[in-house]
Amino acid sequence: MKKRWIFYLASVILITAMTAIFTTSKPTVVSQKDHVINEIQPVTKEKLTEIFRDAIKEEKRNQRFSIFARDTAKQEMSVSTESTKADSAPNGGSEHSETNNQVQGVDEADFVKTDGEYIYQLIDGKLNIIKAAPAKEMQLITSIPYSQSFSPSQMFLYEDKLVVIGYTFHNITPHTNQNQRKMIYPPRQFEATTAIVYDIKDPKNPQEIRRVEVEGSHLTSRRIDNYVYLVTSHYPHYWMMEDAKDEDIELRPRYSDTANNEESSLVPYEKIQYIPDSKETSFTLIASFDLDNANKEASITSYLGSGNLLYMSKENIYIAVANYGAIIPFREDGFESPDTNVYKFAVDGDKVEFHSSTEVPGTIINQFSMDEFNGTFRVATTKGDTWNNTKPSANNLFIYDENLKQIGSLSDLARGERIYSARFMGERIYIVTFKQVDPLFVIDASNPKAPKVLGELKIPGFSNYLHPYDENHVIGFGQDTKIVADKTISGEPMVYTDGVKISLFDIRDVNNPKEKFTEIIGGRGTYSPLNYDHKALLFDKEKGIFAFPITVYQNLEGKMYEQRFEFQGAYVYDIDLEGIDLKAKISHDTDFYETWEGEIQRVLTIGDALYAISPTKVSAYDIKNYQQIGEASLR
Repeated sequence: MKKRWIFYLASVILITAMTAIFTTSKPTVVSQKDHVINEIQPVTKEKLTEIFRDAIKEEKRNQRFSIFARDTAKQEMSVSTESTKADSAPNGGSEHSETNNQVQGVDEADFVKTDGEYIYQLIDGKLNIIKAAPAKEMQLITSIPYSQSFSPSQMFLYEDKLVVIGYTFHNITPHTNQNQRKMIYPPRQFEATTAIVYDIKDPKNPQEIRRVEVEGSHLTSRRIDNYVYLVTSHYPHYWMMEDAKDEDIELRPRYSDTANNEESSLVPYEKIQYIPDSKETSFTLIASFDLDNANKEASITSYLGSGNLLYMSKENIYIAVANYGAIIPFREDGFESPDTNVYKFAVDGDKVEFHSSTEVPGTIINQFSMDEFNGTFRVATTKGDTWNNTKPSANNLFIYDENLKQIGSLSDLARGERIYSARFMGERIYIVTFKQVDPLFVIDASNPKAPKVLGELKIPGFSNYLHPYDENHVIGFGQDTKIVADKTISGEPMVYTDGVKISLFDIRDVNNPKEKFTEIIGGRGTYSPLNYDHKALLFDKEKGIFAFPITVYQNLEGKMYEQRFEFQGAYVYDIDLEGIDLKAKISHDTDFYETWEGEIQRVLTIGDALYAISPTKVSAYDIKNYQQIGEASLR
């Protein structure tokens, strides 16, 4: 119940705030300043000390604002979204679904993976390995519990290697010399992101063969073939320098790799880079290592600059963060809207090198608002605040060349709204904004220097996530909305989220996009992990499967704020150009309220069987009729 009410109340508060003010005043002016940086420098011990001491002085000059900025940065850093052709065997086979990744060939870590025979699950501090095929003989074959100091969250599967990624906590005492007052330096918690590599040739008996640990909270990870890229953000406790006076305080991040040494080491100064004149005090670290060579030490790239969103192509990594630290506080016209710093890194195997950076006007909602195509980088942003009466928000598309120099843009889309989702599909781009209705913009970017809006569709509700169906059709997944008259002094209508909404958009006529089919599931309080996590989706066009976990509530007639629990599990749809057809409802729960134990978290396919995975059970179904054909308990 708690999750459902948090989701519901957050949606109501957010949408109500966006709808409270509508104005026809002039739009936000988007700055087009050139902030491209193509070279950064390695720090020295003296330079790093200077940067942190300057940061302390800056905080003292504006203590109230610096506390806000520091807390915001810390929150952002702690944020942690293709199926194959079926074979004829209903109970197994080598054909299997994969994680719903953004970029083909760039794998994203998840807490459930399969290799077509076994299912690997991270849940409740342990690793479960389930012999999944054939489905009728499915069983849990091993479970590895972890100590309280390590909390697993995601993993990669590559050939006969399994990489488990999670948080590790250590208590350490900062380095001091004999003359320092030890009471100033109490033990602090050392938070690290750890990747444990297992040999799973024998899934019943996985063998740990390597452990890579990098200080900082886990931002995200990617895998390209045999290379893993582990990205962390570390916020150093540099304010300890104020008490240390002239004494040394070690603030460099730590890392370790059992390929070289069991003990942790400090990142060398020459491997830490910084942007001249930047006021960033957070470290971002990228550890890259080779799964085919367990004896080759991980490569560490580190720079002063935070990040909370990442997009990765097969050649480059882009890390973005809203630059709250650059906002001027206490402006007469209200709080200034931040812009976004984007850092680009070139990738070649385990070699990751800084390439360039720029400042993008506005903020980015998620990784799907960034894209690389034909040597260009494209990004969709919202500039301004939707509730600001004098400067209403505007939405934008910016296109940059390979050196992050702006070459094209579209500005001032949907004043007073913000972006809810975006999808880049080659030369065509789709952007969804929302305030009271859902405008879907169809954009032609065939000429990167002059992108243009081809068509626009306004419908109730909004899409959090857009998924390609084919070159002329897109599936939208989000929420339906209801507009209710507001009797307060503002007189503006109130917008409330209602049930989960699925739409099939027909874009064959780019100037006149249409919502070809739509499906509304449940009422207020209905939610799915797919609303915020694209990896919760199983989509197989050839098998006719569009499946996702969902919890359904129905509205009580005549009662706006009361709903009745109806269902917890997963829905399986067949979406094609003939319609949206519900094929099955799968549940692991028999209670009359939602439970953690019965929450289906992922669905996947192996051969012609569909598997539903919850914390306590895995069940399998024949996709010809969705009759259950197997089950394994995970208790």
